[in-house]
Amino acid sequence: MIYVVIGFLWLSICLYVILGGADFGAGIVEQFTRKKNRPKTQTLMYTSIAPVWEANHMWLIIAIVILFVGFPEVYTTLSTYLHIPLVLMLVGIIARGTAFTFRHYDAVEDSWQRIYTQIFYFASLLTPFFLGLTAAATISHSINPEASNFLDLYIFSWLNWFGVAVGLFTVSICAYLASVFALRETSDRFELGMMIRKSKQTMIFVVIAGLLVFITAYFSDIPLLMWVFSKPLGIMATVFATICLFLILRAMNRRKLLPVRALAGFQVIMILVAATYQHNPNIILFANGEHLSLLDNVAAPKTISALGWALMLGSVFILPFLFYLMASFSKLRR
Repeated sequence: MIYVVIGFLWLSICLYVILGGADFGAGIVEQFTRKKNRPKTQTLMYTSIAPVWEANHMWLIIAIVILFVGFPEVYTTLSTYLHIPLVLMLVGIIARGTAFTFRHYDAVEDSWQRIYTQIFYFASLLTPFFLGLTAAATISHSINPEASNFLDLYIFSWLNWFGVAVGLFTVSICAYLASVFALRETSDRFELGMMIRKSKQTMIFVVIAGLLVFITAYFSDIPLLMWVFSKPLGIMATVFATICLFLILRAMNRRKLLPVRALAGFQVIMILVAATYQHNPNIILFANGEHLSLLDNVAAPKTISALGWALMLGSVFILPFLFYLMASFSKLRR
């Protein structure tokens, strides 16, 4: 049953990165759009994320619950040493959702609309950045339980060049997903051309940020190159992600947009596989050479069994209705 629980943990993280990432990316893309084109971009982003934006954080909640119930030592370690970026990320999630609601439904259009919009923009940018910082800290050997001062324990455990690079990479992935997902929501040639240009621009940012991740990993003595390219699975995942990039470009150039969302989602999954499979099930790598494993640092067998059954039964209700929600919104747009 432990592998069922780990599988659901992996699935929830993937879905949050893909769907939640596209949600955050909607604000990023809108922020970096020319003012004259922002109304069109805003409409496209709203339409693109409408089926899932209120359900996106469900996947984050599921991941947190799985860690809390099934892997309490991992949960405690993360919430202790990385509490600052985690709190900032949660503040960003709350501020973004609140600002989005106020600027969309506020009956009075005044100067507060601009304030809501700016909060929405910066929360959309900073939230995935801190998510990337947190993820980087778990594998960068920067968490030092033996540190004796506040800075080493709670600041430099996540604030370093590698973490910043992964944060920027996460931001660029979110913008890329949002722009690609919005391609099928366009209603005329101008909108389609605009979103294709944005998709290509964000592709460039993803590649640049990805190279920056490898460069900072090298100078930080993090064996990221070895993790990705030392075994066939990492090489295959990288090749598949690269092939998806060219297939998406080809689909955009030919204006055949049906497969682009699936390709972009699969591409992100391959990136996650390439970056994480080598050191799994070790989910946290400490500065002193020790680690926390999802197989060794686990709750009691009865707890894992109950959690696994709860996740399987819950998925029977959650996943079909999620697909139904997407299909319903698709029909409404026709």
